[in-house]
Amino acid sequence: MQKHLVLHIASGDMESQEQFAAPYITRLKATGADTIPSDQTEIMTIDPTSVTQTKDRLKRFTQPPYLIGASLTIGGIIALTLVAFAKSSPTPLQASTSLNQIPGKLSSSLPAPAPSPIPLSTPSPSPSPQPIDPSALTPEERALNEKAKQELLQSSAPVDSFIEMKVAIAEKVLALTVSFSTATDALNPEGQAIGHFAANQSYSVEVGGDGIRINGKAFPGIVMISLPPDGLFTLNERTYHGHLILAVDGGKLWAVNQVNMRQYLHSVVGSEVSPSWDMEALKAQAIAARSYALTYYYKPMSGLFDLGATEYYQVYRGIEREADRTSQAVDETSGQFVSYRGGVVESLYAASDDIVMEAFQGKGMSQLGALDLAEQGYSHQQILSRYYPGTGIGQILMDQQ
Repeated sequence: MQKHLVLHIASGDMESQEQFAAPYITRLKATGADTIPSDQTEIMTIDPTSVTQTKDRLKRFTQPPYLIGASLTIGGIIALTLVAFAKSSPTPLQASTSLNQIPGKLSSSLPAPAPSPIPLSTPSPSPSPQPIDPSALTPEERALNEKAKQELLQSSAPVDSFIEMKVAIAEKVLALTVSFSTATDALNPEGQAIGHFAANQSYSVEVGGDGIRINGKAFPGIVMISLPPDGLFTLNERTYHGHLILAVDGGKLWAVNQVNMRQYLHSVVGSEVSPSWDMEALKAQAIAARSYALTYYYKPMSGLFDLGATEYYQVYRGIEREADRTSQAVDETSGQFVSYRGGVVESLYAASDDIVMEAFQGKGMSQLGALDLAEQGYSHQQILSRYYPGTGIGQILMDQQ
């Protein structure tokens, strides 16, 4: 069955502020998209490139950036729904609210059994199930067990887990050191194994002519190291989730972390603000960071990476800055982003109002200002409305059909 990415953005009654919004707006465009405007509604149908094979993932690195628009493959349909902010000025909440509603349990569709005309004797208690010793499982049983666990995790994963970001974590350097939590292979751009890495062993990486040298062995100019879902790699003493791409360009080394949006934001929000902050301020930060990342997902810096990991973009430091409360803010706003008339807003932000004024002419969110509003009782929606007037919250949803 052919899979499509469907972007459905329903416009609400929003205040028109073209002059304010113009610096931020990035339209969701892709080659071959069909746009059908109707009653201020846009529906775009896109045929995304499969990312299930390594070759297809690496293919994106050699394409011109303008051909790399929406390679988001989730295995179903995604709907982006725009929820407009209220036009009135924000007022403090009287009680905290949650956007996430827990669905009720599904009732069985089977009819209840008819009562038996014959009295039943009290059944003897069934023996309690005995715990299984994992070490007693055969290799085949362990493989099946691991596969079942991964399928369960994937079926319940937030939508952020299905969006892959490519973050440059080392730019234009001469040498790197890297290690991996598990044994894995080095792959060339065709997806063929061209080398092997042992677990927990340090490897030196340097430029070698037009290619890469790893522990003195020659490799091509682009090498991908793919890791399992629970795998980690350490680059120059900083540890990351996801996969690693090593590339040579202009005689310098680049390292790119291919990581899903959820893990990326767990680090970004924890790196940008304190986990001790009010939860509504953390949620506002999570949505702003996701929106900022999406603008680079749809309009990447190059064919190799979407955006960088420094303060020039938004700070990304791998697993070292992950924290329970900042991760909670990311997960409870999963898929939400700042939107304006069917576009993703490049939601600029900085530490204080003074920096926002100096760097962005006052058009962005003050992180300390957001904290102050949250402590006054404002919700994260009201905080975002204050700093990005005339915008709404877009929602990426997984369609299970």
